[in-house]
Amino acid sequence: MAAMTGRTGRPLLNRRLDGLGTTIFAEMSALATATGAINLGQGFPDTDGPESVREAAVRALRDGRGNQYPPGPGIPELRAAISDHQRRFYDQTIDPDTEVLVTAGATEAIAATMLALLEPGDEVIAFEPFYDSYAACIAMAGAKRVPLTLRAPSFRPDVDELRSKITPRTRLLLLNTPHNPTGMVLTTDEQSAIAALAVEHDLLVVTDEVYEHLAFDDAAHVPIATLPGMRERTVTISSAGKTFSFTGWKVGWAMADAPLIAAVRTAKQYLTYVNAGPFQYAIAEALNLPDAYFDGFRADLQRKRDLLADGLRAAGFEVYQPQGTYFITTDVTPFGEKDAYAFCRALPERCGVVAVPNSVFYDDPDAGRSQVRFTFCKKDGVLHEATTRLRRLAG
Repeated sequence: MAAMTGRTGRPLLNRRLDGLGTTIFAEMSALATATGAINLGQGFPDTDGPESVREAAVRALRDGRGNQYPPGPGIPELRAAISDHQRRFYDQTIDPDTEVLVTAGATEAIAATMLALLEPGDEVIAFEPFYDSYAACIAMAGAKRVPLTLRAPSFRPDVDELRSKITPRTRLLLLNTPHNPTGMVLTTDEQSAIAALAVEHDLLVVTDEVYEHLAFDDAAHVPIATLPGMRERTVTISSAGKTFSFTGWKVGWAMADAPLIAAVRTAKQYLTYVNAGPFQYAIAEALNLPDAYFDGFRADLQRKRDLLADGLRAAGFEVYQPQGTYFITTDVTPFGEKDAYAFCRALPERCGVVAVPNSVFYDDPDAGRSQVRFTFCKKDGVLHEATTRLRRLAG
């Protein structure tokens, strides 16, 4: 489709966003609705999180807490809970008054951080494949993304390749661990090597850690900000949606040294200003849930991962077992297929299942041309039915 233009012939869409278009999630979710297919494309649970947390939101609404604008940085109770969470799980000391900023989900935190810290022409090195909002946020800031490609089957970062991509224009490293869509979890050795490069070249680091409580098997999540020399240069981003299964509430946060948070807050206040007043009180309570909740949540998602992975293998997919997140990356070449996008477009009619092609998460689509992502944050019955349908491919 030709680009829309104004009366002068100039394209209406800012050229920095040219080529981004509608997100793949909206496209595939619309396809699921239109065909009645099971949606294993978009990563949202089909059950709500803890009842106690939902009731905390209801209580806040009824008590009139958060029904008007909350404080710009977030309500004190939530900022204190975020600080306590970092101390509890990572032995990290965060000042809730000056080093925490509540945002409209992690997506806004990423956008505000990119807009605040980047100048036109700056370079940002990011793991490829990457969550699609990274590309948009970097583009809106006028910066240039430089991909570091993670390759199947392990999707581990090549630190020597990372070193070779650093130039005098490199401003920032954008990390994501546990990594969406591959499920890779950075090891402490890998993070130490990345941290050493950041210190050597005086780079800022922004790390998306929304799946921090979903590291499986022997993998363990460690915030890179806790490593030597990293606190003063790192913005750590997380959110409540993935940990507590309330993705629609859009409660996220950024943590960093006070000067960095002040910069990010300057941009954030002109985006949403404030957000999610009553839900902030509920998430403050959620972060204080006992260890049994976090352990049980992780164990349940690991079990669902194994359920879906076994079903996908039985259907004939090559499965790359993820170490974390909501997602499994597969390869469709065993079916004689080469184009994952075409495969995903046809899948609802063939099997009544929707998935997402990984090629949309790459600057170089050929790097993930045959890869398809499925989500397993669904009810067991949905996963069983989806894998039963997908076995038609094996026939």
